[in-house]
Amino acid sequence: MRYLVILEHGDRSWGVHVPDIPGCVAVAETKDEALRLIGEAVDLHLEELRRSGDPLPQPCSESAFVETSVA
Repeated sequence: MRYLVILEHGDRSWGVHVPDIPGCVAVAETKDEALRLIGEAVDLHLEELRRSGDPLPQPCSESAFVETSVA
């Protein structure tokens, strides 16, 4: 499966979350590290859901950009 992740760049770190998996987040100093950590977090979260017999969340989030003349 393939899940959308949202990356947010702060002053000194990157935050990442997965809209289709509530509570699945990661924070790191670099973008690459944040992506690696969120990949591990997704795997661990899905493995735990499978172990407990819960259904796996289906990826359904999408992304898009909007343009604005206000800037």
